[in-house]
Amino acid sequence: MSEVESIRQLLSRRAGEEMALNDSYLNPQMGRILRTLGFDRRWIGGDRTHLIDADGQRYLDLISGYGVFALGRNHPDVVAAVQDVMAAGTANLPQLGVTLLTGVLAEQLLARSPGSVGAMVPANTGTEAVEAAIKIARAATGRPRLLYADHAFHGLTLGSVSINGNEEFRAGFGPFLPGCEAVPFGDADALALELAREDVAALILEPIQGKGVNLPPDGYLATAQRLCREAGTLFVCDEVQTGLGRTGRFLALEHWDLAPDMICLSKALSGGLVPVGAVLVSRSAFDRVFDGMERAVRHGSTFGGNDLAAAAALATLAVLDRDGLVARAERMGRLLLELTEPLVERYDVVRDVRGRGLMWAIELGAPPGAAGRSLFRAVDHLQPGLFAQLITVPLFHEHQILCQVAGHRLNVIKALPSLLVEEDDVRHFADALATVVEEAERMPAAMARFGVRMARGTARASRMRRRLAAR
Repeated sequence: MSEVESIRQLLSRRAGEEMALNDSYLNPQMGRILRTLGFDRRWIGGDRTHLIDADGQRYLDLISGYGVFALGRNHPDVVAAVQDVMAAGTANLPQLGVTLLTGVLAEQLLARSPGSVGAMVPANTGTEAVEAAIKIARAATGRPRLLYADHAFHGLTLGSVSINGNEEFRAGFGPFLPGCEAVPFGDADALALELAREDVAALILEPIQGKGVNLPPDGYLATAQRLCREAGTLFVCDEVQTGLGRTGRFLALEHWDLAPDMICLSKALSGGLVPVGAVLVSRSAFDRVFDGMERAVRHGSTFGGNDLAAAAALATLAVLDRDGLVARAERMGRLLLELTEPLVERYDVVRDVRGRGLMWAIELGAPPGAAGRSLFRAVDHLQPGLFAQLITVPLFHEHQILCQVAGHRLNVIKALPSLLVEEDDVRHFADALATVVEEAERMPAAMARFGVRMARGTARASRMRRRLAAR
């Protein structure tokens, strides 16, 4: 019998094939994007707040896996917790039975949450948590309709994309779930009109919208919750990205003293190691759905509540508490705003700098003056949102900082640093950002540099396609 190759051996033997394998078997269009932008690094490791490429260069990671790596990469406490479970050989996922760790996780999450929720439904991902919330809302209320906000992002499975307020994620995937309708984010009057029909099962909102980092107007979320209560509609907070300390509170809803009927969690709860999700549900809604033995398994998930995920989540909660990371996120986020808000006054192309905790964004726009506006629009005409890439691409290549445009065709750049980010890294980012924005404001020169870089990336992509075709 031949010896089974270890993962370490496989990583060594196939090193350097990442992009070719992606192009052959995964998503070649993503490969084209990475090569065009020059982001096609061969990543070989992660160390807390940094990614490390094959040349040993360290990059400050301000994407954090879309918020997954709140504790950074490979946190030793989370790694140890997962290893402990594997060494213990637990009776994981008995299905017709229950195990300890998921129950402890539910206990701890509910203890940290508003008293309006009293039970947990395990899930594997954020979108699966949202799907569960949709089902629970309809079953608990007997109502068909679901309301969501424009520009909302709740996931990419069919139910979740049915309440996704971004057309680029919806196009071509319809028809969607019936009864799903958008309302303007922040417009309480429009919401009240929809709720007055008394057929809405749930309003599902992100306290802070991830696409664009859009903060709610003062008083909006509390008013939305009150209107839902009056209409018999469940109020659901999607905290998949904003939860677990991201905004300087354990849950973002704490900024507005909300008490929702359901809270969706995922991403950072994983500790960056094992996918996990959860829906925290009011006891009244839960009991209306799971209201008898014959209905005990009317919703579930094969891998939901597995011991590895629960161990990673419990370790994450312990590290958040022990190291004071929620307060740290508030402190570092306040510093980041203090350092970057002056860019609004300093540079004509900066429209806004906003955020809560370590969920931050800068919005760019056309400068005053006919010539500046004309040039900005010419850049945007090439590709809406392209001006933002005049910021993200130099940040990556010249300052070793990885960040992202905050949404499709948006001139908004977003940062989600690890909650472990150091003050020196925050200051480095702010200084680099100021330098790059100043260069980008000189648009002809910036576009020339950008064009040369894109041409090099396109040439690399063409060479790779020719090599693949010759195989």
